[in-house]
Parts: sequence; structure tokens; C-alpha cells
Amino acid sequence: MKLGKLLENIPVVRGDMDMDMEITGISYDTRTIQAGALFVAMSGERTDGHRHIETALERGAVAVVCSEHGDGPRLFTPDTRLALAHISANWFHRPGEEMCLVGVTGTNGKTTTTHLLKAALEGALGATVGMIGTNHNMIGTLELPAQRTTPESYELHELLRKMADRGCTHVVMEVSSHALVQHRTAGLTFDVGVLTNLTQDHLDYHGSMQEYYRAKGLLFAQSRRAVINIDDEAGRRYLGQMNCPVMTYSENKDAGDLTAKHIRLFPGHVDFVAVARGQLERVHLPIPGGFTIYNALATLCCCMALDIPLARSVPTLRSVHGVKGRIEVVPVPLPFTVLIDYAHTPDALENILTTARDFTAGRLICLFGCGGDRDRTKRPIMGAVVAELADLAVITSDNPRTESPETIIQDILPAFEAQTSNWHMEPDRIVAIQWVLQQGRAGDVIVLAGKGHETYQEVCGQKIHMDEREIVADFFQNRQEVGRNTDGKRKKAVLK
Repeated sequence: MKLGKLLENIPVVRGDMDMDMEITGISYDTRTIQAGALFVAMSGERTDGHRHIETALERGAVAVVCSEHGDGPRLFTPDTRLALAHISANWFHRPGEEMCLVGVTGTNGKTTTTHLLKAALEGALGATVGMIGTNHNMIGTLELPAQRTTPESYELHELLRKMADRGCTHVVMEVSSHALVQHRTAGLTFDVGVLTNLTQDHLDYHGSMQEYYRAKGLLFAQSRRAVINIDDEAGRRYLGQMNCPVMTYSENKDAGDLTAKHIRLFPGHVDFVAVARGQLERVHLPIPGGFTIYNALATLCCCMALDIPLARSVPTLRSVHGVKGRIEVVPVPLPFTVLIDYAHTPDALENILTTARDFTAGRLICLFGCGGDRDRTKRPIMGAVVAELADLAVITSDNPRTESPETIIQDILPAFEAQTSNWHMEPDRIVAIQWVLQQGRAGDVIVLAGKGHETYQEVCGQKIHMDEREIVADFFQNRQEVGRNTDGKRKKAVLK
């Protein structure tokens, strides 16, 4: 593609560069540079691409987009992240414009909502739907790995191009606050932008709730329509600031365009009546939890915003299964229940523990930790939630990253100062899981919170394989083997 074509709609100082120059590739990482490529120098959390401009040129880059003036084939622009997004869109021939895009943002519920939306759109329209999110990416039924909630702009447009070429007519994607601030979705127009909720998270990056609120709101500046949860305080604030048409949903406010009535919660599912103007449908969703109702409402309201009536979208939810790592039941051979859940914010912990309490006959036990190198202020808050709602708390590590697990735990412990017997501390998460499984009694529910779908733990900057499903299975397997060995020794003793 010619350089001039790549730079369309991008404010750059071009100097005496040849705009008819043929560009053979795009890169923002010198390790992937090929001869004839355009290199985009971006500032990141750990490194600055401007330091590697000479390396990029030595490895074959023929032009550099950067925010620092200098000698050589440089194209100056004030924001190289924004430039990369538009360059990537141009390079892949703007695939987002070929499909209906739905962006879902919020602190909690994004992953489940996008899964429900994919199922609803496929069922109601018979469409091939792409999905981009935390657990994985999907092109119809093809599953692809995901490295982050919202990919960097080049990888995002590359994925969208694959989706368009494979017949996707719709794409639903999780849009993180980081992605919005870093312009990863720039150059895309969402047919619908959806807000699930806004509670404390990522303050280590955004600095304040006001900045976090502002970041999430950027989605609606690039959306044709918005879908808002008006039971959420932030949702009501956004409502008065919208410059696009808005549809609202609510569990308890009749002012919403879509509301839930006659709610019934069961251990394995939820039932309610979805009520909209001129529409009324009974909803059965085989995923437990009161917060599941909000995910369903967000899905159905989004379908309404896309002119899909409830009568077509509601039936699609009856056969939807839960998302890996969200209220996921792990099989155990004893009469207690083990759940894995991704909950890693105060609000998410409250949701999962409140849900689990509804079907706990014995004790509700919660094993949890807090991520390292992240918002420290939420650590005692998470501890307070667990101290209040669980009968027994096991405080351990999550992804400590570059922090000491013991240091993170010390930030959590103030919530348990007034309690002497209903908590246990074990920094090693594997040992902590083994310990908590030993405590299980008939009727108990044990919640392993924080990791969810993740199959690794990040320690000292390195990702180490750790799948909690495997840990639970190994625990009972080893227990059975010990039992068999013990029985064999007893039988030998009797024979003697």
C-alpha cells in the first residue's frame, strides 16, 4: 500500500517524504520489522519506541511515524497511538465498516454480556458473529486465543479483517478503559455502545474514579446508539451527557426502556419477565445469580437497539451456557461445592458471594487475593466484603506480578483485625487451595475468587502455569491414592 494512502485522515508533518512509496508492512515492535515496513514509535508502560527508531531503520523500516522531530525518514504526529489505530484501519481496508459493531464496557459483566449477545444475535438473525474479549476471541465457531481484553489497534483491525473475510456480519467486543484511553478502538464506529456498570477498579492506571468514568465514557463518543444501565449511578450520569440516541434498562425502575419483573432466583438459573413498551416476554437463563439479570437485560436492550424484538431475542437465551471462570462449578467427589469465579473487584466479590449464599446449606468459604502492581486502595475494601459475607476467608495471592504476596496481604488484613477465628492466611495460592479443600464439609460452598478463566499466575513478572481446576482434581486424586495405599498396608497387616 502506498504511504499516502496509509496516512489518510491522520494529522502528520510529512516533510519531503515520497507519498507514493510502497509500504510492505506495519510494525510498532522492532522485533517484527521487515524490509519496506512503516515503523510507528509508541510510548508504553515499560519502554518507549522512540528509543528504537535507529534499530527499526537498520532492520529495514523505510519510514517512521513518531512524536519527536529528528533526522531521517520521519513523519511527525502528536499522538502516535492514535496514528497507529488509523494507519491499521487503512492497512486492513477498514474492516469495521463492513460489519455491525457492538462495544460493551463496564467494570463487571462485560465477558458474560458479550457471550450472551453473540448467542442472541446468532439465534435471532442466523448471523455469523465475531466476538473479542477477555477469555478468547471467536470467529463464528472458531475459537482463537486472547492476550488482553481489547487488542492493540493493529491486532484489532487484523482480527476484524479476518472476521469480515470469513463472513461475519456482526462483532461484539469488550472495550476496556485502557483501550479507550490508548486509542486502540480509534477509527471504529460502534452501532451500539453498552454500559454494564461502573465500580472501583484500575485506579492505579486512571488515578481517580472521575478519570475512570471519563475513560469509559469515551466509548459513546464513537457510538451511533447507547445502551445504559440506569440502576447504576454512573449510568445515570452518562445519560445526561449523551450526544447519541439512548436506550435504558433497569431491574427496579419503570422509567427504563426495558425492565425486569417477577424475578425468581434458583441455584442453577434465573427467571424473570422482560417488559418493554408494547413487548412482554418470559425469560429463562440457565446461569445463576442476581447480577445475571443485568447481563441479560443489557443483551436484550442491545438487541432492541438493533431493532430485534424481544420475541426473537428472548428464546435464544434459554440454551446459553455459563462462561468459563464465571460461577463455574468444579467437580469434586465429596458433598460440598467448589466454584471458580473471576471476581477481582469489591463489587464482583459481593455479587458472587451473595449469589453463592442463596444455595449454601453449610458454610460459605471464600479464597481470594488482590493483584500486584494494581490499585492498592481496593485491597482493604475487598477484604471487608469477604469479611462481611463469608463464614470463612482464606487470604492468599492472586497475580502478585512484581510485588511481594506478603506485602499485598498486609494491605488486605485490616479488614479482619476485629475477627480472630474465621480467616486463614496462606500466601502460596496452591497450598491455600489445598488447605481450603481439606476444610470442606457437607453443604459448604467454597469460592475460589480472582483467577476465573486464567490458567496461569504471574509472579516476579513471569507467567507460571496454574489452573485451579487441575489443582482441585490433583488434590482429590492424590487423596484417593493415599487412601488406596493405606488400605493396602492395612490388608497386608491383617494377612500377617
